[in-house]
This record gives sequence, structure tokens and C-alpha cells, in this order.
Amino acid sequence: MNREALDKFFERGILALVLALLVFAPLAKGAVEPWAFLVVQALTICVLMFWGLRLWFSPKPQLLWPPICWAVLAFVLYAIVRYLTADIEYIARLELIQVLVCACIFFAVINNLYRQEFSQVISFTMIFLAMVISAYAVFQFLTHSQRVWNEISPYPGRASGTFVSPNNFAGFLEMLLPLALAYVLTGRMKVTARILLAYATFVIIAGLVVTFSRGGWAAAVIGVMALLIVLMGHRQSRIPAALALAFILIAGGFFVEHYLTKSPTYMERASDTVKDGKVILNYRQDLWRVAEQMWLGHFWFGVGPAHYNYRFRTYRPERIQLEPDRAHNDYLNLLADWGTTGGLIVLGGMAAFAAGLWQTRKNVRRAENTLKGGGTSNRNAFFLGATAGLLALAAHSFVDFNLHMPANAILGVTLLALLTSNLRFSTEGYWLNLRRPMKILATVILAVGISWLGWQDWQRAQETYWLAQAQNPGRLLADRAVLLEKAYAAEPDDSANVYNIGELYRIKSFDGDSDYVQQAKTAMEWYARGMKLDPYDGYNYLRTGMCLDWLGRYPESQAYYNTADSLDPNGYYTAASIGWHYVQTGDYAAAHEWFQRSLELEWAPDNLIAASYFEIVRQKMVQNASGKSLLPPGF
Repeated sequence: MNREALDKFFERGILALVLALLVFAPLAKGAVEPWAFLVVQALTICVLMFWGLRLWFSPKPQLLWPPICWAVLAFVLYAIVRYLTADIEYIARLELIQVLVCACIFFAVINNLYRQEFSQVISFTMIFLAMVISAYAVFQFLTHSQRVWNEISPYPGRASGTFVSPNNFAGFLEMLLPLALAYVLTGRMKVTARILLAYATFVIIAGLVVTFSRGGWAAAVIGVMALLIVLMGHRQSRIPAALALAFILIAGGFFVEHYLTKSPTYMERASDTVKDGKVILNYRQDLWRVAEQMWLGHFWFGVGPAHYNYRFRTYRPERIQLEPDRAHNDYLNLLADWGTTGGLIVLGGMAAFAAGLWQTRKNVRRAENTLKGGGTSNRNAFFLGATAGLLALAAHSFVDFNLHMPANAILGVTLLALLTSNLRFSTEGYWLNLRRPMKILATVILAVGISWLGWQDWQRAQETYWLAQAQNPGRLLADRAVLLEKAYAAEPDDSANVYNIGELYRIKSFDGDSDYVQQAKTAMEWYARGMKLDPYDGYNYLRTGMCLDWLGRYPESQAYYNTADSLDPNGYYTAASIGWHYVQTGDYAAAHEWFQRSLELEWAPDNLIAASYFEIVRQKMVQNASGKSLLPPGF
């Protein structure tokens, strides 16, 4: 096999691997679960391996390096530095891996899949995948099913396709809807293909509707309207775009008036959105305010990669008691996690991308104008549709966290890279010829990336396996502890696993067996490890205090409860646990205050500890005051 044939083989291999990535991630519930992202990571490693081999077998190895590549490289280097200085190493490492995966896909696509035929293959594959998933979503809605593969979605009345969250599913569809519509209106293809794409477009719209994602709807409207407005400015596509706009407005108005406004889910979502003439964003504004506080408190470098959720408890507003995961605003989340430095790098990348679009627009339009057949062009259709799709994603990112959803991030990065590769039409100045020294340097960089990502993939795969084994509810506590300790041996920096191991030993100790003292001490040893791995998790301090109370070491436990309170001053569970501590010490007045505080933050039935103890403590206080017992024997 000659060099040209090998070069083509590796090129097509990279295309196949990228398609596998793009298809697998949405089908695997967005690739948010550890096992799914491990597959994504493994496929990315294979892409890098094929790219590295292609560098040496290509007859003329080149590197396409437009200005945005400098911004991507700068953020990767900043992410590495920020990881090395992060407070919670494990969480920062997982975030760094996601950054590296996206960066690797970006560089691989822009340098290997820049041909127009590849853009078309990727576009059509993703459009018809979105159609299939949207059909599944419509089925979920019509049958009132909340099942997503083997999981039950916690969003009744809303479809989410193969994603768990309807909002993230909407984020996936909003990128592909303008792309599909652009191909239908201005693409160069046979009638059969255009009809199939038109059908796919309608199904995608239906899938987007049944998500009942307000942010997704608004973002999709922004993307589609931007596309149609641009097309109406083109002489060749003015009439089709105007007809499409008229159809969407008429059909959309009819659908909203005769069906949507009668849907209970829509009415509920609409009533939650607008009250007394004002737009209400539920708890999002509180989450945004916390992100702003984190950013301003750590202005230049942020609280750390993916640290928002782990630092949230210290900033927690009283009315938010659950963990938010993300700030539901990718831009504020970026500033909170990465600081102004990270924000400026991303802003520079966005500016470079916008400048690249402006630079290539004339070349894309020129290609369209020189073609026969009414000025239709697949290159122009992809350019406009992908740009509108990314605009929709950018708009939705103001109210959600689609950029932190692996499936959506990978699709967005791929569209970004394919659009950026169009710069090769405007100038040859971005091509770098790779002579032997540069090929060696590029190969070394790829080898380092493959080795590190491969080691991390293997290490986390072992932890994920043992964690999955330990989740079997039929196992005894002792057996689960052994399995979790095997996961700890594979990944000793996972603070969540360390805490869970401590919990198992604490529960065993609280059973009151003959070795309860040793079990409590072992639990505290694990909690101490957790404090070092995640200094912001107050629950390690709470549980240590509980173990000390259980052993009768009340004076020692107080300091741990104080620390837990300082780390989570508005947490109902923390307040209830401190109330429990005062019950153990016999200070019922203090316990009463803490249980009351806990119930103010979260009322029963979710707050079982405070609800159960509150009345008991009140009666104990009455008993102490009157000298008469109001409780049954044993209380």
C-alpha cells in the first residue's frame, strides 16, 4: 500500500472515529455518566493515534493553524496550570480531561476533516440522528413515558429523547435544526434528499417542542430567525426563505393557539415564566448571583475548574437546598470556575472565530454565485446553518449549561472546527508545512497526550467498575466497604468515594456491635482523608462530630460542628445535624433553635431529622421545666 493510500486510510479512519464519537455521546444519555465519557475518551485517544500515524504517511504533511487555534492552545495551557493549583485535585482533573478531549477533537477535525464532503457526511449523519432521537422523544411524550433507556427521567410531562434532561436535549436539537433547514433551503442536492431533509427538519421541530424547554425554544427561534434573515438577503434564496418564514409563523401560531396553550405542561411552564408581567427564572437568578460572588471573590483565576458546585454550600442562598451542579449560565460558570483570565481567553477565541467567519463569508458566497442551478451550494448551506446553530447554542448558554454536557460540547466543537477550516479558502497563510523536526515535535505532543489520557482512562475505568459493583443494594455493608476500598486503591483522590467509605464504617459502628468503637475510629480516619481531598465539604466534619458524640467525646465534637456550619451556613441538613448534636449533649434549648432553623430552610417531609426531633425536643423542654415527663418511656 503506497503513501497516498495509507494517508487516505487514516483520514477516513479519523472520520469514522469522529462520527462514532458524535453518534455515541447523544445516545449514551449525553455521555454524562462516567462509563460513557470513558468511551468518548477512548475514542478520542484513537483519533489522536490515527492522526499521529497520518503525519508520517502523508505525502505532504501540513498543519492548518488559524488564529483561533492560539486561543484554544492558550486555554489548554491555562487549564493545565489551573489544575495544578486547584484546591480539589480530582474534580479539577476530570474537568481538565474534558477540556483536553474537546481541544483534541477540535484540532483533529480542523486538520483532518476540512474537506467539504466530510462536512456534509457529518452534517447529514447528525441531522438524521437528531430526527431519530426526536421521534423517540415524541413517542415518550405521547405515551407519557419518563423512561430513558434504563433510567427514569425526573421531568414528568416533558420528553428528553436519549438525554436525561430535556433542556440538554433541546440544546442538542437547536444546533442541528438551523443546519437541516439551511440544507433544505439552499443546499445543492437531489429532490429525494431534499424531501428527506425536510422531513427530518419537521421531526426535529416536533422533538424540540415536546421538550418544553423555554430556553431551548428561545435559542432555536434565535438561530432559525438569524438564518432566515440572512437567506432573505441573498437573491437566490430570498423566496424560499420568505416562504419558510411565513410557514413557520402561520403553522407555529396555529399550533400554539389550538394545542400548546391547552397543554398542562405548557401552561405550568408558562405560569412559572411570567408573573405579574415580569419574567421569572425560578432559582436561576440565585445561582447566577452565587457565581458572581465566587467570581468577584476570586477575580483573576476563579474558585477552580468545576469547583462551582463544591464551593456552592458556603455561598448557598436560603431557598436553595439541593446541589445545583452548575450555575445554569455557562458564561458566569466560566468566570466563577476559571476567573477573568479564563474569560478573556475564551472571549479572545470567540473574537477570532467571528473574525474568521467574516473573512470566509465572501469566499463561501462566491462559490455559491459561480455554481449553476439557482445558486444552491452545500458549502454555503453548511456555513450558514452551522453558524446559526452555534448562535442558538450561545444564546441558550445564558440560561443553561449545555457547554458542560459532553454530547453537546463535542457537537459544538466539531461544528466550530469545520467552520474554522473554511479559512483555507481565503488564504494559504494559515497552512504550516511539517518538516521532520516539526513532525517529531507534533508526534511527541500527541504521544504525551495519548499516554496521559490513556492512563487516566484506565485508572478511572477501574474505579468506575468497583463503584458499580458496590452499588448493588443486596450487598452487606462490609462487602460494600471492601469494594469501595478497591475503588479507592484505583483512584485515591476521589473525595466522594472516601466519604462513602467513612459512611459505611459509621453506620456499622452505630449498629452498636462489640467493635463499634473501632468502627467509629476507622470512619473518622476516612473522614479525615476526605477533609484533605475536599476542604470545602462540611459533611466530613459533621460525620466526624457525630462519631465523637457516639463515643461520648462531646467537647471534641463541637469544633467539627462549628466548621461544618461555617462551610454550609444555610444548609438545612447541617442545621439539623447540629441540632442532633445538642440532643446528645442534653442541651435541648440549643437543639430546639437549630431544629427550628433547619425547618425554616426546608420543611417536612424532606427534612425528616428536624421534623422528627423538633416535637421531642419541645416536650423535653416542657418536661424539664415542669418536672413531669410528657414522653413515653425510653425517650
